[in-house]
Amino acid sequence: MNIGEKLNKKGDKIHFFYDLGRGPGQRPSTGIFIYARPNGLEQKNFNKEALKILETKKSQLTIEQQAIGTSIIPAHKFKANFVEYFEEYIKLNKREGNRHLTCCLTKFKEFIKSDFISPVDITENFCKRFRRYLLDKLTGETPANYYARFKWVIKAASRDSYFRINPTEDIPAVSNPSITLKEHLEAEEYIALLNTPCLNQQVKLAFLFSCYTGLRWVDVKKLEWKDIQGGILITRIIQKKTGKPVTLTLHPIGLAILEEIKRLSLGKVGASSKAFYLPTANGSNKVLDGWVKHAKILKRITWSCARLSFSILLKDQNVDDVTIAYLMGHTTTRQVQQTYKRHKPKDQSAAISHLPYSDITSFV
Repeated sequence: MNIGEKLNKKGDKIHFFYDLGRGPGQRPSTGIFIYARPNGLEQKNFNKEALKILETKKSQLTIEQQAIGTSIIPAHKFKANFVEYFEEYIKLNKREGNRHLTCCLTKFKEFIKSDFISPVDITENFCKRFRRYLLDKLTGETPANYYARFKWVIKAASRDSYFRINPTEDIPAVSNPSITLKEHLEAEEYIALLNTPCLNQQVKLAFLFSCYTGLRWVDVKKLEWKDIQGGILITRIIQKKTGKPVTLTLHPIGLAILEEIKRLSLGKVGASSKAFYLPTANGSNKVLDGWVKHAKILKRITWSCARLSFSILLKDQNVDDVTIAYLMGHTTTRQVQQTYKRHKPKDQSAAISHLPYSDITSFV
């Protein structure tokens, strides 16, 4: 491994770089320099320490090159704490708008009840227990999504020689179907809520905005005025194919809600300021519960019901699954077909009336 040196323009410092070749990007900086003409004892001592660090970096890089093709991880690369490896994996692989990796790490830390775990402690039985923990704590597709991301991290660690055999290889990710079906709002219930006063106007307007956009509570809480441009909502979900954000044309009621928020803000609206100022998720749902009861809607409605209602009402109007999936920020139609769908008919009698009919007295 060769280390090159280059005098700076002033001629007072020598900068060192890795000499990997003569092509573009093959001479990266080491980040180390020494004084070309050290002035005094302090600068001379600085040069000595800098050259020691340079020699260490050179040795580490030489060991890395020699370890290629072997199962050995150089000591300076090995992370004794697997949580640190997990955090670094997220930093390098996190996608904007996708929280599964981050949320999985949060649940992982809750499971181990610590910020430290050695890779040697992550066995097949440990992974089974973690999957069981996710299934006990979460419902729907969430435990499967989180465990699938955990498998990604373990697979990457196995390839980095942290594990001789991938401990999650024979443990598939499984979902946990909810025992109770989530409620949703019908079109007439939308109107009922629009016409019913609420103790917290911000909660009312934000929830109705979710009903007309399909935004989750966490997304509507983070929504900023710069995300809305000319009647178009620019979400933080990035399309995989185009690399551009998912955009959503706002319904007239959605636009009216934003105008009302501006009125309540007395015109003090900045591009980077939040559109809605909401309490906690739990606090918002408590306000929502009282408001729904006041509207005489006999259903258990939480904030997540807005997203479900958005999908179902579009489906009722024969909007295709691909369009609904796009508007909700999904890359496939699987979630729309399996989760965000009507689980029971709105009017059973109307459906049954489509069966063949005849005068019953003619054959009884």
